[in-house]
Amino acid sequence: MKNKKIGIVVADYDEYTPFLESAKVYNPQSYNYFNRLAVQFDIENTGVVCINCGIGKVNAATAATHLADIGCTYILNFGLSGGISGVHRGEIVLPDKFLEHDFDLTGIGYKPCEKPSQKYIYEVDNKLLEKAQSAIGECVHGTAVCGDRFICNKNDSNFLRKTFGATTCDMETAAIASVCDMADIPYLSLRRVSDDAGEDAYANYSEMNTGDGQTLSEVFLKVLEAICD
Repeated sequence: MKNKKIGIVVADYDEYTPFLESAKVYNPQSYNYFNRLAVQFDIENTGVVCINCGIGKVNAATAATHLADIGCTYILNFGLSGGISGVHRGEIVLPDKFLEHDFDLTGIGYKPCEKPSQKYIYEVDNKLLEKAQSAIGECVHGTAVCGDRFICNKNDSNFLRKTFGATTCDMETAAIASVCDMADIPYLSLRRVSDDAGEDAYANYSEMNTGDGQTLSEVFLKVLEAICD
């Protein structure tokens, strides 16, 4: 009898397909999710559902809600992120805080990213973080800021660093964290820095995504196996 079910949200096809290659030893089977690419498989006594949701907060939150609805014990995410401060290209990051940098009610008196009467800075599950660290060793933590915009200039990057103390930026993590917080489901994200969120960000992201995705997927699989153990 399965004692856990783990849901995985991954946005980009070029991040998803190397993971399937890494996980083929577990014989992944197609899973029906809104005509999106998705698979399910077992690791020991743990069921795993992995969804290639598409890029952006709405896609990520929709997939996370589905995984919550089917009873996932934990929800995980992996992918590439822009580096804002204290990280270098190629480095693995396990964020410990998540927020939506493009949620803005400052015009009516709220702080940047603050949601009225609602939590808006979400935190990683510490037990999952410990398991991830035991699998891959110590690595960088910090704040992952998330928004529906690809950050590719230094003015925006500096704003995120100064305003939110951002370590990395992406387009999914805080949306998943928000769903997990509402559903009371532990959440963990593993990110690899693809670029410095500056003018060369898109070229660097594309190079990392197509060239080094296998390394990211192998690191994530180690974390997944540790959590399933």
